[in-house]
Amino acid sequence: MDPCLQSSAPGLYFEPRTAQEVWQLANSSHPAVGKAQHLGEALVNAGLIRPDDLQHALQRQRDERQLGALPLVGQILVEEGLLTQDALRQAIAAWLGEYVVHPGHLQPDPVALALVPRSVAERESVLPLVAREDALVLLMSDPHDRALLDELRFLSQRRVLALQAAPGSLMPAIARAYSAPAGDSPSQAGAAPRNGHALAARPSSQQLASDLRSTVPDTDAATASVVTESDNTLVRLINSIIDEAIAHRASDIHIETEPAPGNVRVRLRVDGDLVPYLELPARFRYAMVARLKIMADLDISEHRKPQDGKIDFARFGGPPVELRVVTVPTSHGLEDVVLRLLAGAKPLPLDAIGLTPANLQALRDTVKKPYGLVLVVGPTGCGKTTTLHSVIRDINTANRKIWTAEDPIEITQSGLRQVQVNARIGWTFANAMRTFLRADPDVIMIGEMRDEETARIAIQASLTGHLVLSTLHTNSAPESVARLLEMGLDPFNFSDSLLAILAQRLVRRLCTHCRTPAIASDEQLQALASQYLDSSASNCPEACTALVARWRKDYGRADGQVTLWQRRGCSECDSSGYHGRLGIHELMLSGEAIRQQIRHRASAADIRHAALSAGMKTLRQDGIEKVLQGLTELQEVSAATNQ
Repeated sequence: MDPCLQSSAPGLYFEPRTAQEVWQLANSSHPAVGKAQHLGEALVNAGLIRPDDLQHALQRQRDERQLGALPLVGQILVEEGLLTQDALRQAIAAWLGEYVVHPGHLQPDPVALALVPRSVAERESVLPLVAREDALVLLMSDPHDRALLDELRFLSQRRVLALQAAPGSLMPAIARAYSAPAGDSPSQAGAAPRNGHALAARPSSQQLASDLRSTVPDTDAATASVVTESDNTLVRLINSIIDEAIAHRASDIHIETEPAPGNVRVRLRVDGDLVPYLELPARFRYAMVARLKIMADLDISEHRKPQDGKIDFARFGGPPVELRVVTVPTSHGLEDVVLRLLAGAKPLPLDAIGLTPANLQALRDTVKKPYGLVLVVGPTGCGKTTTLHSVIRDINTANRKIWTAEDPIEITQSGLRQVQVNARIGWTFANAMRTFLRADPDVIMIGEMRDEETARIAIQASLTGHLVLSTLHTNSAPESVARLLEMGLDPFNFSDSLLAILAQRLVRRLCTHCRTPAIASDEQLQALASQYLDSSASNCPEACTALVARWRKDYGRADGQVTLWQRRGCSECDSSGYHGRLGIHELMLSGEAIRQQIRHRASAADIRHAALSAGMKTLRQDGIEKVLQGLTELQEVSAATNQ
């Protein structure tokens, strides 16, 4: 090896020119440098400081130690201006026998570049140089960063050999290496982006599962530990499962373990339905759970208590997706893992969430008011947070200060001041509300009204000149009023503050590529009208006839025939007949009649009757209108509104 050693540099400074020189450098033992017993002596020997400077620094160190401080000689010299931080770092490297490498004349190995995505290299300031055998040689600003080394080891699935980069040399070299023509760097062609990140070079989960079955002997459950959480193929398998879940638009990944000989089952929740996806032999159950715990920084030795954490998938070479991880102890000492995908999505426009024109205009008029309370209600996973952010997007202007308290922050918007609550440290929704009220807000969004304290503060805020938006887990808009009154809220304050309650559900949207039309018979339309009017105050033959006539006019063809669309299934929708989801809504506006009902603590049924009389459409009625528009099926609406 003949690297160019610059003896004038304070460290062992190398400029290798070939991959072979880098490989030999990374695998050679570092020679001892000099006879210095202490760093100060090494600095004097290198000619970086004078002996008088060292004595001055040592005296200051003794003086400060008497005052209880623990100063370092090197840092004292930097503070005194006698030495630069870069010179100190290189001197320490030379004193410890470490190399400082400048990549100026080196063309990194294309195979090495393909193992580390450019986004990771730029974010972490690392430059892959050489990939040989099972090792990857990297250039880093801090080769002793253990957390980063572990991340790179998991990402590349290779043993990592780290070298110290010369100061100021990394970022230009990274830009130069990853900007090379496609012919010179297969990292560009071999990692073609899919959904915004490199996937083409990564095998599918089915292939990796097959590799695991073939490489690991088929032993009984007693020898399951032969598969470890650091097994290369297993690590790549889990990464591929997450990648493919993102590509399939899944909202959750369920990993379910069973006692031997039961298989490990992986299921994905797509468009609200849980779909079987992959099965693995029982011997992988411990390793899969342990690997996910490592990715989420959880305690892999704890199996008796549930744990929760988060995975930043970008750390492992994936797209910028965060996964919320929950482990649940099950029988026989096993654990299940559920991962919820939080893609950091941007908010949808308010007119794109499925509101009817009448509901859309009413909601827009409501949230333009300077103060009051607006609630979005429904079960978990029905899109309440998405709707709230769409509302905020509509009023997010430069002259409004908007604070949000969320758990977790799933959607981000510029212009908002978004806060992640953490009950473990006492940073609850109620405490966040109190803080916001001292921070001059115009609009406050609370992720959820979980208790009476949060609800009471929200109502007080809405009465003192702030627009407050929040969510609640209830079935319908009228039931939300009864629930809040049961919490102990003052009915007079509540009635004065309430502006509107929007209840919603999500139903699966018909795939437009394969849905098939069918002309609705008179009997079908009469049955549909009867279901529609079951939700209203009147249901009689005359009302049914009038409703069917309106449908024929609004949704029928020129001859008055109404088309009902049915699902079929094609390659675009994975043969399910559905693609995506659609919101159905129930908007209850607070008028004088509703306020009187609240003040008298009326039942949910009485409030519902008053709201229907004021023109509210129920969830089922809104859903049936969307069935007639060909957006979904009646079975979906009936299942979502089975009250």
